[in-house]
Amino acid sequence: MGPGGATGYVDGFILPVPDGNKDAYFTMAREASAVFLDHGAARFVECWGDDVPDGKITDYRRAAHAKEGETVVFSWIEWPSKAIRDNGMKAVMEDERMKMSHENMPFDGMRMIFGGFQPIVDA
Repeated sequence: MGPGGATGYVDGFILPVPDGNKDAYFTMAREASAVFLDHGAARFVECWGDDVPDGKITDYRRAAHAKEGETVVFSWIEWPSKAIRDNGMKAVMEDERMKMSHENMPFDGMRMIFGGFQPIVDA
């Protein structure tokens, strides 16, 4: 629906990043973007939380279990199709450029929320 492009599948992510790791996260994200694009992603977007209000029942900070001094990052990767995503994601995980020890990660991967989504409106 709508005039959208070729996006046929989207992976979405929400994660908390310690404010002191902002530059390291940006570096990691730029490097990861090249890997995902090399393996078939159509678009790779990382967004640093800027206007993320606290809710009364739930909100992004609670969802990501963000602590004081952490900012919530909202990201997505667009793929031409789910099949390309499935193959591309497998290739990304096997790519040597993505090999990073847990000690060197600029965020706590255990608190990352992620999932795959089929677009239903693209206006």
